[in-house]
Amino acid sequence: MSEWMFLTNHAMVLSFLARYPHGTALEVAQAVGIRERTARKIIADLETAGYLTKKREGRGSAHSVNLNLPLRHHAYRYVPVGHLLQALHSHMPKLPRSPILEREGLKPLPPRRHSIAR
Repeated sequence: MSEWMFLTNHAMVLSFLARYPHGTALEVAQAVGIRERTARKIIADLETAGYLTKKREGRGSAHSVNLNLPLRHHAYRYVPVGHLLQALHSHMPKLPRSPILEREGLKPLPPRRHSIAR
């Protein structure tokens, strides 16, 4: 049986850049599990569609996400992408030891235990 995921690579890249706006294409690729060239293509797609904007900062750049744009699937056009990102990030620990975390002076969060209320 083939492997599949609920989230597309586009969603994963957008999620990563929402959490780490100074992330490079190489860091995005490593975090998502894709090639750097693919990460650059996805970033360009997201910029063209208006979900991402890039601002030069010194030798690097920072990305910002337009949280008010709707999801692209016709059945979910009423849901802003910010709601999806909020749901994903509320249950996701920060990455352990990452150049991005170190560069931004952040410390990884300890793993959280999730309980299901019955």
